Amino acid sequence: MKRYIVTPDKHFPLHDKKAIDCLLQIIKEVEPDGYIDLGDLGEWEGASHWQWKKKKRPPLEYQITVIDRDVEDVNRGLDMIDEALDKVNCKEKHMIEGNHDDWMNSFVSEHPYMADYKFKNCTKLKERGYKYHPIGKMLKIGKLYFYHGHLYSGIYHARNHLLKLGCNVIYGHHHDIQQMSVTHVDGTKSAWSIGCLKDMSSNANAWMGRRQNNWGHAISIVDFYGNGYFTNHVIQIINGKTTLIGKLIKGE
Repeated sequence: MKRYIVTPDKHFPLHDKKAIDCLLQIIKEVEPDGYIDLGDLGEWEGASHWQWKKKKRPPLEYQITVIDRDVEDVNRGLDMIDEALDKVNCKEKHMIEGNHDDWMNSFVSEHPYMADYKFKNCTKLKERGYKYHPIGKMLKIGKLYFYHGHLYSGIYHARNHLLKLGCNVIYGHHHDIQQMSVTHVDGTKSAWSIGCLKDMSSNANAWMGRRQNNWGHAISIVDFYGNGYFTNHVIQIINGKTTLIGKLIKGE
C-alpha cells in the first residue's frame, strides 16, 4: 500500500494558521509516502491582474516590492510543510500549479527578463524536490487524477467535473467540500472537491464584499492498493480541530 496526503489551496500568507498546523500534525501522524499540493500555494497579490481593473497599474519598481514580499511569504509557508515532510522522510512530492500561482507566470510574460519570478522558479520547486505540474496538466496515480480544479464550475461543480472528465478526480480551487459519484458498467467513479486551507474570514477576502461563502477546511489521505485502486479519506478541519483515527488534533 502507498499513502499520500493531498492538500488544497493555502494562499500563503492568507492561510488559516490553525488549519495549517493541523496539516503539519497530520503529516507527523500519518508519515505519508507522498505529498500532493493541488495549487494556489500563494495568494500572489502583487502579481494579481484584478487589482488593476479600476485603477492604474503602478511603476514596476513599486509592484516588485510587493511581489518580493509575496515570494518571501510563500516560501516561508512552504518551508513549514517541507520541514514536516522531511522529518517523516517523505521523498515523493508533487506541486500542481493553480490559477493564482499562474499569475506569476503572467507577470514574467509581461517582463520576460525576470524569469526568476516564474512560479516554479521563485518557489525553488526543483531544489525542494517537487515534481512540477503546470496549470491545466493532470497528475495520474493509479485510477485517480489530480488537478487544480479551475476548468469546471457551477454550484454542483463535483457533478460537472464527473460528467465532463468521466474519471476519478480530486481537485481544489472552489474552496468548498463536495463529492459526487456515478456507477457505470465499468465501475464507480467519483469526483471530490476538498475545500481549502485559506483564512476564510471576511477580512482576508474583502473582494467578496462580505458575502456568505460555503467554504471549508479539509485535506485528503489517499491509500493506493493493488492494481491502482484506492480509498480517499477526506479529513475536515472545523474551527481549527479535527480527528484522525480517534485522536483529537488541535491547531495552534
